[in-house]
Amino acid sequence: MDNEVRKKVILLGDGAVGKTSLIRRYVEDQFDDDYIFTIGVKVTRKDVTIRKDGEELQVVLMIWDILGQTDYHQIQTESFKGASGALLVCDLTRKETLDSLGKYWIPQFEKAVGKVPRVILGNKADLRKKKMPAEEFTSGIQRMSMGSLCLETSAKTGQNVAEAFEAIAMQLVDE
Repeated sequence: MDNEVRKKVILLGDGAVGKTSLIRRYVEDQFDDDYIFTIGVKVTRKDVTIRKDGEELQVVLMIWDILGQTDYHQIQTESFKGASGALLVCDLTRKETLDSLGKYWIPQFEKAVGKVPRVILGNKADLRKKKMPAEEFTSGIQRMSMGSLCLETSAKTGQNVAEAFEAIAMQLVDE
């Protein structure tokens, strides 16, 4: 099909921020409270229909779930190659995971692929009592000068999950 676009999207962030759960919620509409440790890389396909300039465009998202432990730098760097975009994920209940995006994940990713479309996700928004204030999340993103779309998500409730993946898909077809 000539109006089908295939794009590699990577989810990046520290371990236990909810990357696997976000993918599972988006692709399968399921959530599991148990922590699923990602070993290496898992690739999931999701077909999305985007309306652009009055036409429907089929976007095949190849979603790469990459382990979040920073000890595995070589595996991560190899996985970054060919990425068209990224969802950068932090855990709203652990501020250090937001800091890690700016100190580790973004520099490593940009070194491997340059600047590509990205969306920043503050996950676990359902944990209201424990999460960092929205202003702290927003100011943390601004401090990193990312200029990216930022969304609070919850893999548990589904809040903004589809919107996040659709936002990156739209950015990818617009470039």
